[in-house]
Amino acid sequence: MTEDVQDTFEAFRRAESLVAQRRPLDALAALAPVLDAEPDKSSVHLLAGRAYLGSAQLRRAEQAFRRVIELDPTDHYALFALGKTLQRLSRHTEAQTQLRLAVAMHPDPAYQEALGEVSARLAVERDR
Repeated sequence: MTEDVQDTFEAFRRAESLVAQRRPLDALAALAPVLDAEPDKSSVHLLAGRAYLGSAQLRRAEQAFRRVIELDPTDHYALFALGKTLQRLSRHTEAQTQLRLAVAMHPDPAYQEALGEVSARLAVERDR
């Protein structure tokens, strides 16, 4: 492994650790050179999206998750995360669409719960 590749790998792992420690801004700083080095890696954009979401940079999170889906349309977690991001942006109809796709691909209880929350919110909004 070349030194540049090793540095990129270590920066990615450090950013993962920082996201896990709920230090999203530090994670984004660590991830910046990785995004430059690997602009077409879905895993890099997914981690960036998680960090943006964790730091309430919702529009950037949306862009990152959409990029992941563009690179890998079968990434059910990216669909789920995009749905949660859209939910936080109060774009419930769009969120519901993404969450339905995530549930259809992978019926994870967390995905189903998020879909239920958004669907209930839309029902309340329709009844007003």
